[in-house]
Amino acid sequence: MPRIDVPQWIPVSGMADGEVLPAIGKRVITAPYDGDEIAVVDDNGAEAVDLAVATARRALAVAPPTQAERAQVLDRAAALVTQRGALLATIIAAEAGKPIRQARGEVARCVDTLGFSAAVARTLAGEVIPMDASQSGVDMVGYTVREPIGVVAAITPFNFPLNLVAHKLGPAVAAGCPVVLKPAGRAPLSGLALAAILIEAGLPPAMLSWVLGDAEAGAPLVAHPDIAMISFTGGTQVGVAIRALRPDIRVALELGNAAPVIVHHDADVAVAADRIAASAFTHAGQSCISVQRILVQREVHDALVDELLPRVDALVVGDPLDEATDVGPVFDPASATRIMEWIDEATGLGARVLRGGVLGDHPGLFAPTVLDGVAPTTQLMRDEAFGPVVAIAVYDGIDDAIAVANASPLGLQAAIFTARVDRAMAWARRLDYGAVLINETPTFRADHMPYGGVRDSGDAREGPGAAVMEMTRPKLIITRLAGGE
Repeated sequence: MPRIDVPQWIPVSGMADGEVLPAIGKRVITAPYDGDEIAVVDDNGAEAVDLAVATARRALAVAPPTQAERAQVLDRAAALVTQRGALLATIIAAEAGKPIRQARGEVARCVDTLGFSAAVARTLAGEVIPMDASQSGVDMVGYTVREPIGVVAAITPFNFPLNLVAHKLGPAVAAGCPVVLKPAGRAPLSGLALAAILIEAGLPPAMLSWVLGDAEAGAPLVAHPDIAMISFTGGTQVGVAIRALRPDIRVALELGNAAPVIVHHDADVAVAADRIAASAFTHAGQSCISVQRILVQREVHDALVDELLPRVDALVVGDPLDEATDVGPVFDPASATRIMEWIDEATGLGARVLRGGVLGDHPGLFAPTVLDGVAPTTQLMRDEAFGPVVAIAVYDGIDDAIAVANASPLGLQAAIFTARVDRAMAWARRLDYGAVLINETPTFRADHMPYGGVRDSGDAREGPGAAVMEMTRPKLIITRLAGGE
């Protein structure tokens, strides 16, 4: 992978109100594919966090830009992202290891997210309260307005380093909330680019600060007493710890998943195989809604496997900056080691490796892996693999499939393939997930839809419309009408 030149307009330091924040060290950002150096950025600590939050608090004391002004900022930012799309896609591919065609898709989704946020900014409103529904409210008018909740801490992961930042910053701008961003420590450049674009688009600099690094910046940000809300996307263990640490404020968690797909005997197995092959291995399975568990009815097990394996074989594994690549690297060696351990556990309990199950020829690459006959007690059938691996298990009755799907502590999105949509709609109600897709994989997400999970997958809802509701609170205003002349 050739080294990329990061343009000077993308900051490599923590910033607050246009000023560089103090650093505690430097960090080399390297490409997951080959370890090539991409950039050197600052690491920040508690002092920088204090300054960033203090800046946000000062911004909160001033009336935010009007809803029209906030919408215009978001529209201008969307246009700038479009103009710089080729550069942003290259940065995503380099720092996150996402294949370049998929990186372009993430840029397009970021434009959507900003556009939907602008629409919410324009239409954000409260409601009229029918005061005279009570005798005590006769001759009174009541209505609510939505006010910013306060300073928002936004913490994002590496796997969608641009669009998941947009899902924090876009709604925060729409809501009028000052925000302190901490992008992924080892893949911050895409998020920093978006932050800089928002400032360039006219957002007052005090409204958006950012700090860089891992726990040295994240821990004091989470614990800061002047933070009103934490919006976190990442691993379940960290998210649960954040919620336990901050029961006093609003904590919006979007966490992991072990996404199941139920393939019933009357499904179109060719269509299911097409969608599964595309959804399980995109970005090397490093999405919290990547297909991971395939629960297939016994009658069509062999047909599904016969359809799936050639599609897996056709996937091109390689350099994420190569146009031909479908599957890039896993993010770090520790991830590859963990995935191998989970595969070994499954095969030790009787599973068969049909494809993959080994590291690729190039460091960082992991062959797309299909396991069959995976026991329901294995980690692959319960926890989030976050890698290019799917686990197949058969079921006889739909009750069995639903029970296995629900046995995971994670519940973000699930899917059902069947010809009988009426039955699928009934089954969907029994699946304990934030969303259930019918004749589509759980990897589907449109950026305006309410998106989130249940149980250990979190309980917040993202998508600009839902997120703005999380980032605002209603204020009730009541007026007594004057009588007579």
